[in-house]
Amino acid sequence: MFSKKNYKLLPASIVMGLLVSSFVVLQEVHADITSLGRQSATQVGGFGRNAVGGSQADATHIYTVNSRQTLLKALGQSTNDVPKIIYLSGTIDMTKDSQGRTLTEDDYAQGTGYHLESYLTAYNPSTWGKKKVSGQQEINRLAAQRKQAEQIEVKVPANTTIIGLPGASFVGGNLILQKNNIIVRNITFETPYDDFPQWDPTDERTGNWNSQYDAISVQGASNVWLDHNTFDDGRYHDSQNGTYFGREYQHHDGMTDITNGADNITISDSVYRNHDKTMLIGNSDSKTSDTGKLHVTLVRNLFQNTVQRTPRVRFGDVQVINNFYQNDGTSTYQFKYAWGLGKKAQINAKNNVFVIAKKSPVAIINKFKGTQLSDDGTIFNTKFVSAASISHTSPTMSTLGWSGPLIASKQLPESILQTAGSGVLK
Repeated sequence: MFSKKNYKLLPASIVMGLLVSSFVVLQEVHADITSLGRQSATQVGGFGRNAVGGSQADATHIYTVNSRQTLLKALGQSTNDVPKIIYLSGTIDMTKDSQGRTLTEDDYAQGTGYHLESYLTAYNPSTWGKKKVSGQQEINRLAAQRKQAEQIEVKVPANTTIIGLPGASFVGGNLILQKNNIIVRNITFETPYDDFPQWDPTDERTGNWNSQYDAISVQGASNVWLDHNTFDDGRYHDSQNGTYFGREYQHHDGMTDITNGADNITISDSVYRNHDKTMLIGNSDSKTSDTGKLHVTLVRNLFQNTVQRTPRVRFGDVQVINNFYQNDGTSTYQFKYAWGLGKKAQINAKNNVFVIAKKSPVAIINKFKGTQLSDDGTIFNTKFVSAASISHTSPTMSTLGWSGPLIASKQLPESILQTAGSGVLK
């Protein structure tokens, strides 16, 4: 069984440096990258085009931070809506305390009464059955998980721009965007690792282990721009998870999940790599309050060795433009599907390219309860295809409405490999 506490690891700063250098980067970083803090999303367009973040910050509200503590101080309280620009320098490791010590599962569990062995005994399906978990062991698990959340979650206030300086990384933390007008750019994220997964016997036929935390959670925020970021499971790939009750002991949730009526989001020129449940837009069929919201643009992103949810949509109106999907079949992250059509979802897709080994075009779409998808210029393994026709979807009621630059499908892979991800901006 894999455990962080008994696995010999390179320091996070070294690993994140390796992750950054592993990407194809053909452009040099400009020495004056700090000018990026004054930029808004107008230049990229999409549904998030009105995001200005903290670009209007005065000189007293521009910060450079290099630790969890200095980041939290610069952000201030979640009600701090003064425009602010924050530059990340080096590795911001959210699992380290103020003395620089990495906190472990044992630290969070201390005083809560949580022990994995006791949890497994209490909820063994052979004795517990198929009902939702409850009782003292679940209470203890929740207490330990809350302690981890207090350490690694960061609530970003309104009118904030966060920019990574060259080589900047954000390790093991969860940026939570619940306020409006936020920009996050040029950062390498190692996705957070939930030390306390929950057993859910009611999830699918045989039950599942589920986790908390995304690298970025957009929860109810409007006017958000996420640009030139790189997301990776880093040191903790799912292949190390092991199993309990015959199911993978899953420590990861999403990379970028957009929920709770969030609206007007653009995600551009970013890399999503080595992950299972990558991007959820709308998290419940019962959340009808999401109707008319969840307008999201995905443009010029690379999805490499991702399994599913790129994106998986409920209620949202999503533009998927000029994205490159790549999985050579040798990764432990085996491709399942790209576009998940959930309840009342609409996806407008234009000039996207798939290079997916051992799969046919039918794998592009998974229809959950949705039927509305329009696509044009889709290439799957060198051939133009109509994903909509193959999956028997209906045309979207909304139009694409994209007025920005558009890369021809055949030129897309080369372009994306040169321009997507952190460390490219100049």
